[in-house]
Amino acid sequence: MINIRVGDIIEVKVVGITHYGIFVNTLDNHNGLIHISEISNYFVKNISDFVSIDENILVEVLGVDENDRLNLSIKNINYKLVPRYGKIKDNKNGFKPLQMKLPIWIREKMDEINPKNN
Repeated sequence: MINIRVGDIIEVKVVGITHYGIFVNTLDNHNGLIHISEISNYFVKNISDFVSIDENILVEVLGVDENDRLNLSIKNINYKLVPRYGKIKDNKNGFKPLQMKLPIWIREKMDEINPKNN
């Protein structure tokens, strides 16, 4: 029986990339899949823009099936590991996610400050 629960954040190693997701292995050799829909809240054109083969990343556990295979996600967590020494690994997206979210946050805050009278 696997000792991993839904909601856990665990470290895994990327072992395969396909057009529909990322295959990973846990440090204790359990298999998992990050489906393309669980990579980003935005359109994913190229999965290799997010991860590389043999890269260790963090994942959130969404489910564990009867064969101890893991259903995983990286879209709502900071999945890049910070190396022990040196700088944080570069995010190829830079500030683009913030740029895309800023108008939404502003609109939400304006609605909160000035609620519409219905």
